[in-house]
Amino acid sequence: MAILLIMPFHAFLTVWAASIFGHYTALRLWKEVLLLFSGIGVIYLLFIDHKIRLHTLSRRLVWMILAYILLNITWGLLALNQHDVSAKALGYGLIVNLRFLIFFMITWAIALRMSRLRIHWQWMVLWPAAIVIVFGLLQVLVLPRDFLVHFGYGPDTIPPFETINHNSHYIRIASTLRGVNPLGAYLLIPISLLTILILRGRRQRLYGGLLVAGLMVEIFTFSRSAWVGTILTIGTILLVTLHAKKINPAYWIASGAILIVLIVTGIAVRNNPTFQNYFLHTETHSAIKSTSDTGHLTALKNSSKDALHHPLGNGPGTAGPASEYNNHPPRIAENYYLQIAQETGWLGLILFSLITITVGYLLWLRRDHPLALSLFASLVGISFIGLLLHVWTDDTIAYVWWGLAGIAMAPDLNKAE
Repeated sequence: MAILLIMPFHAFLTVWAASIFGHYTALRLWKEVLLLFSGIGVIYLLFIDHKIRLHTLSRRLVWMILAYILLNITWGLLALNQHDVSAKALGYGLIVNLRFLIFFMITWAIALRMSRLRIHWQWMVLWPAAIVIVFGLLQVLVLPRDFLVHFGYGPDTIPPFETINHNSHYIRIASTLRGVNPLGAYLLIPISLLTILILRGRRQRLYGGLLVAGLMVEIFTFSRSAWVGTILTIGTILLVTLHAKKINPAYWIASGAILIVLIVTGIAVRNNPTFQNYFLHTETHSAIKSTSDTGHLTALKNSSKDALHHPLGNGPGTAGPASEYNNHPPRIAENYYLQIAQETGWLGLILFSLITITVGYLLWLRRDHPLALSLFASLVGISFIGLLLHVWTDDTIAYVWWGLAGIAMAPDLNKAE
C-alpha cells in the first residue's frame, strides 16, 4: 500500500530529499528495498497458506513470469561474463525489467490473503491521482516554470520543466512525475477509472470534475503518444460499456460530425506555428534541424536492425535506459518491445508479450468490476505508448499499474466492489 500510494510522488520526493541529504541514486531505491522485504514475506506465505499456492503456483501466467525472470538473469550473467555489459548497467537493467512483474505477483498473493487491498484499491488510485492532477493544473495556471528548482530539480536530477524542441515558448508540465511522457502514461490509469465510475453513475459531479481536470493536465503534457493512448483507453471503455446497449443513431451522427470538424480544423491550421509545435512537435521555419520525430525514426531503425541481427539478444542492461551505465554509447530504441528484443532476444519478447496478453485476458474476464475494466482499457493505451517510449521502465507507471493488476487477480474481487 505504501508503494502504491507514494509512487506518483516518488520522483518529487526523492529529488527533494536528495537536495537535503544527498545520495540521490540510493534514495531512488527505497521501493526496491520494500519490494525485497515484501518478496521474502510472500515466499513465507507460500509455505504456510494453501489458498495462495492454489491460486498462484497452479497458473501458467506465474510460470511464464518465472521463466522470463530466469531468462533475464541467465542472459545477463552471460553478457557480464563476456564483458558486453557493466555490472551497474546489468543491475539496473534487471531491476527495471523485472521489478514490476515481481510486484505484480506480490500484490496478487497478498490480495488473496488480505481483504484490505481489495477493499481500499479505489482511494489508493484516486487520492494520489487527484494530488498529481491538482499540482499539474497549478503548474499550468499559477506556478512559475522553474518552481521545482526550489526542491532540487536541475541538470543533475530531473529538469524543472521541459519544452517542445527546445523552444522556451512551448512549456510542457510533468507535475510530480519524472517527466512529461511518464505523466501522460500514468494519467491513463485514473482517467480510465473515472470514466468507468461516471458511466456507472458514481458521484458524477465530483468524478466528472476530476476527469475534466485530468484531461486538461493530459493535454498540457503535449505527449502525443499519451493523447493517442487516452483516446484508445476511453474508446475501449465506451465500446465495452455500450456493446450490449442499443445506441441511439444520433450518437453516431454526432461522433461523425465531431470527427469531420477535427479533420477540417487540422487541415486548415496545419501551417500555423502554434499548431505545428503543439501537435506536430516541429515548425516549418524552425532553426532546429533535428526534431523529436527525426530522433524517434532514427532510434527505431537502428534498434530494429540490431534486434534482427541479434535474435538471441545481448543481455539486460545492453539496451534501454540502463545502457547509459555501460562504457559504450547507449542504445535507446524509444520502443519498449524492441528494447526487450535487444536485451533478451525474440524469446524474451515472445514471453513478455504472452505475459501481457494473458494479464489482459484475465482482466477482460473480470470486466464487470471497475478496477479490472479500467486496467484492461488503460493497458490498451499504455501498450500503444510502449511502441514509442520505454513505458514500463518508468517507476511510477510500472509499479502502480502492475500492482493494481495484482490486486485485480484476486478471485473474489467481484465481492469487494
